[in-house]
Amino acid sequence: MLGTLPDYPWDLIAPFAERARRHPDGIVDLSIGSPVDPTPENIRIALAEATDAHAYPTTVGTAELRESIVDWFARRRNVTLDVDSVLPTIGSKEMVAWLPFMLGLGAGDVVVQPSIAYPTYAIGAALAGADVVSADDPADWPDSTRLVWLNSPSNPDGRVLDVDALRAAVVRARELGAVIANDECYAELGWGKWADAPTPCILDPRVVGDDATGVVALYSLSKQSNLAGYRGAVIAGDRSVIDRLISVRKHAGLMVPAPLQHAMSVAFADDGHVAEQRERYRVRREKLLPALEGYGLRVDSSEAGLYLWATAGEDAWTTLGELADLGILAGPGPFYGDASPHHVRLSLTATDERIDAAVARLSAARAG
Repeated sequence: MLGTLPDYPWDLIAPFAERARRHPDGIVDLSIGSPVDPTPENIRIALAEATDAHAYPTTVGTAELRESIVDWFARRRNVTLDVDSVLPTIGSKEMVAWLPFMLGLGAGDVVVQPSIAYPTYAIGAALAGADVVSADDPADWPDSTRLVWLNSPSNPDGRVLDVDALRAAVVRARELGAVIANDECYAELGWGKWADAPTPCILDPRVVGDDATGVVALYSLSKQSNLAGYRGAVIAGDRSVIDRLISVRKHAGLMVPAPLQHAMSVAFADDGHVAEQRERYRVRREKLLPALEGYGLRVDSSEAGLYLWATAGEDAWTTLGELADLGILAGPGPFYGDASPHHVRLSLTATDERIDAAVARLSAARAG
């Protein structure tokens, strides 16, 4: 039975947003990672070309889309799949929220999530009536674990699990008889040592060998292609898990709209626009990160993704208020679990002009 769900956490920052809006030059909203840059024209054209969508779309996806996804995994993730091992989804959050339910989890089952975690992993467990355990060390995962969530690169803190860490997690999940899923939607946005190649995929043969049993990866076009409004994503991996999800989704009528399926196929086939978007975020990151450090914040992890995970060594809500007085709105670390009471999350998904405004305000505050 579905119990009481928590209040939507982002409502709690409304007073800080109001403080930030009082700044004479307006708010710089770095709280939520919603893309602000244009959707690439070739993808928008592809969507328009497919609007004569008189028939029901297929749950499994068109042959064009599935082949495009398979090619993308081979090209960008070092993973060889067949078309029956991939499934388009209505954004990745839909799958994060409903995967425990679709796998048949219920009372007494445990869903493991990272200690610093995107809140929807716990919501998904609640929707299924399962329990949640927050633990990063595979040795701490209980015997009743039936689903393990990894998130690498991580939201909010940008941590990346290397091949060895992913392999150890897979080994432990298999010992427990649990499905293990890696939410990889920031994989194309690596920085530092991860700037020259995508971050490791949990389906990489260096992790799973030649056997993907019990292992799936989620990926979204929202970040790499500025397609958050399209709701286009994919889950891939163990054929038996994918077959189970297809069956549930067919019965529930969960289908990606036909025009979107064509647009997704074009997006997955085009690496050029992804490189252009990554460069936009790199430039913004290289401006904002030193400005935060100069202001007095320490930026931790943040090896990949769209966020800077920063702390002043004080209560996160105090830092949030100090930034709001500069007209800068951040996201509070406590939204992501009890393990991050002192951190705030700042997004790179703001226009160049707004990033420059934040940098100027931080610099002026430091000088003052």
